[in-house]
Amino acid sequence: MPKPKSLDYIFLFAVLALSAVGTIMVFSASPTLALRLGDSFYFIKRQIFYLALGLAALCFACRLDLAVLKKRSGLIFLVSVLLLVIIYLPGVGRKVLGASRWIELGILSFQPSELIKFTLVLFLAVYLAASREKLGDLFRGFLPPVLLTGLIAALIIKQPDLGTALTISLTAFVMLFVAGADWRQSGVLAGLGLASLLALSLSSAYRLRRLLAYLDPWKDPQGSGFQIIQSLLAVGSGGLFGLGLGASRQKYFYLPQQFTDFIFAILCEELGFVGGVIIVALFCLLAYRGLMIALAAADPFKNLLALGLVSWLTVQALLNIMVVIGLVPTTGIPLPFISYGGTATVINLFAAGVVLNISRRP
Repeated sequence: MPKPKSLDYIFLFAVLALSAVGTIMVFSASPTLALRLGDSFYFIKRQIFYLALGLAALCFACRLDLAVLKKRSGLIFLVSVLLLVIIYLPGVGRKVLGASRWIELGILSFQPSELIKFTLVLFLAVYLAASREKLGDLFRGFLPPVLLTGLIAALIIKQPDLGTALTISLTAFVMLFVAGADWRQSGVLAGLGLASLLALSLSSAYRLRRLLAYLDPWKDPQGSGFQIIQSLLAVGSGGLFGLGLGASRQKYFYLPQQFTDFIFAILCEELGFVGGVIIVALFCLLAYRGLMIALAAADPFKNLLALGLVSWLTVQALLNIMVVIGLVPTTGIPLPFISYGGTATVINLFAAGVVLNISRRP
């Protein structure tokens, strides 16, 4: 076995820096809502606990034998799909803000859609690495991963969670394209995907409201346009250097989801344009170093796994930031490493650990 290389410390720095900023911003943005629960430190204490679990998961992933992970990929993926299905059973799934996305585990909850992001990338990396020669064959190579991704996306859309479905679909598309899928088939798939996205937006009342709010939020400023207006006010009022850490005004029950999906708006309000640019730069650094790790991997499985994991984290970050600044309709998706969350924090850091593992043993 070849001697392991050193970790990619630049990639590790980007992950740890984003996680540190996220912890600070959850501490700053969450006390107003936490006071309703009788403890202004309620959310930050939980986030620190999740972060500790996530860092342990990162360390574990760095030392994990990826050959074993590859061998067990089918079973791991099947379990994650079953978890995604059982949230629809009565008494199992917990509904929050109209969405059934969580399984109750006593004092904690688990979100299967976060796990499926990782396991789908893992399963596709195994499949595509073994089937590159067959990808030109529509029925034997190209369609199976497309249909599988479509099935998972449909289960997630039913929750409803269009943002996560869009993230995994775009990630799968990138993996297929890089693995060598025919460009004509990829083009048709992209067209069908856009048509499906438009159909989903027009066929659901709440998605249609979000689309109309995106097109003209001021038409209903106290209703469907309220969240994006408050987000833009938060981002704009930060100016160049921000109002100062902890000085946000929008977190006082003006901006909903202020420390989850819209935490980037609070960050821009408190740390300004400079703070926002630093976060974007850290995600760009993460994406660049992740791509370099993927390109350096001689094993096709590791190459596709690293590419898929980095694509997922980058696509999700891009979608979240674009929502916050009003470039795309609201999708309800957290910002990796920054937003408050248990399952997401642990899974994101585990995924980062796998990429670091590949950097040691390409």
